[in-house]
Amino acid sequence: MLTDTLGSMRDLGRLAEIAGILVQHGFGDTVRRLGLADALARAGHALHMEHAADLARLSPPVQVRRAMEELGPTFVKLGQILAGRADLFGPEWIAEFGKLHSRVPTVPLEDLRPQLREDLGAEPEAVFTRFDAEPLAGASIAQVHRAQLRDGTEVIVKIRRPGIRDKIEADLRLLERMALMAEAELPTLKPYGPARLVREFARSLRRELDFARECRNAERIAANLAELPFVVIPRVHWAHTGERINVQDHIDGIAGEHYERLRPAGLDPALLARRGARAVLKMIVEDGFFHADPHPGNIFYLPDNRLAFIDFGMVGRLSAQRREELLQLLLGLVQRQPDAVADVLLEWAGNDHHVELGQLEAEIETFVDQYHGTPLAQLSLAEMLTDVTAILREHHLALPADLALLIKAFITLEGMGRSLDPGFHMATEALPILRQVMRTRYQPRVLARRTWQSLRRGLALAERLPQDITRLIRNARRGRMHLGLELAHLKRVGDQIDRAASRIAIALVIAALIIGSSIVMTVSGGPTIFGLPAFGFLGFAGAVVGGLWLVQSIRRGGRHEDDVG
Repeated sequence: MLTDTLGSMRDLGRLAEIAGILVQHGFGDTVRRLGLADALARAGHALHMEHAADLARLSPPVQVRRAMEELGPTFVKLGQILAGRADLFGPEWIAEFGKLHSRVPTVPLEDLRPQLREDLGAEPEAVFTRFDAEPLAGASIAQVHRAQLRDGTEVIVKIRRPGIRDKIEADLRLLERMALMAEAELPTLKPYGPARLVREFARSLRRELDFARECRNAERIAANLAELPFVVIPRVHWAHTGERINVQDHIDGIAGEHYERLRPAGLDPALLARRGARAVLKMIVEDGFFHADPHPGNIFYLPDNRLAFIDFGMVGRLSAQRREELLQLLLGLVQRQPDAVADVLLEWAGNDHHVELGQLEAEIETFVDQYHGTPLAQLSLAEMLTDVTAILREHHLALPADLALLIKAFITLEGMGRSLDPGFHMATEALPILRQVMRTRYQPRVLARRTWQSLRRGLALAERLPQDITRLIRNARRGRMHLGLELAHLKRVGDQIDRAASRIAIALVIAALIIGSSIVMTVSGGPTIFGLPAFGFLGFAGAVVGGLWLVQSIRRGGRHEDDVG
């Protein structure tokens, strides 16, 4: 029962508040099915099950959005993250989640003083030459005041709301328990993994509560973008920055949503759109560490057509493998290669699904093929990504959290670019960058380094093999070995293993040819070709041919048997 899962009585008050708000917004049946009403009644909390008739006439997405706004910062943040999960929700839900905002009054300075004294070590007026008592801006987690340092630098002071962490932690505990119960009581939600989504959200929100981490994110992105002189990241003043307070340079520019002010200020909207796209694409494709929420409120336009990014509480991370898969997906979309798109999406969806793979592949191929012959300048990368995630949603496939953030960033970026310049086309801006990164990844020295790393890993595996076999036999003798067979899609798995083994074998042969030919090149005498030792030249030529075959096999995804023949 619910009272057993709570573990303590400390959250019952908040639970009663959440259940009451859900009932008021038309979700009484959900409350009852989760067992919240009965459990709270036994704990002495009464719920009024009636709700206003006008709420019943609202669409479910509107009801959920209103309920989230009333439930407070945790649920507003959850809704804002769900606004980027087009793989889980339809357009009407995404539109409503995108409207979410917290209606939280600002905190008077006198209420902030005890926390500020603790964090700054003195009264704010003693630390800063000037500290504005009136907030510059307010949000659900923090509010911002302007100030001036002793050296005359204008700064913003971002202060976490007192007591907000305790409230958010209570909400996260309840959300996790409710998600576990939802999976048990509402089977239709299980494919979407509510508990997994809540855990991912909890990690993200806890990171966002740490302002020092946010500042470290800002400095890391600033270092990555140092080669782009038109990008500005506010400098952090670490002497006054900590977990609950963030002091950075004040950005004096045109806020991102005020497009109408750009031309009168002598700025070029089209150039700003291209530069913004260049910066975000570099963060995503080259660096693998990106601003995950580049909406207009987090961007300022500065003189000389520069851009400033602020608020790095929500960032995305992409591993090298993810970036390579992303390159394959985006190039597949832009260059109309359905095989490449289908391969990447099936890899992202993972093995924990029950879907007819042939049907999914056919839908993706039909989707990509419809753009055949369409000029690059007429492609909308955001619309294509949205349509792809809609296909996944129809098959009850959910993207990993890092990829959902990535797609949200792409969609937001193209929307901003179109607002700045109606002629902006993300695909046109992205293609040269994608091709350049792909060429870099397949340079001979990069390929040689990756081949050497693969060879070293293979040798290390072979070295450990006798020990692993001994351990396996020992466990079998002790009855500790368990064997599980999953026959579904066995042929497909076997084909994938066969292709992988073939590629590894070819890579080892290529590495051997390179090493052997290098040795032969140092030996004088014997036949020559173009003045070079013939056997060394032929060995390098064979390595080049094998390398080209291997690259083509990887790019094609090994979908045809002749790739491994």
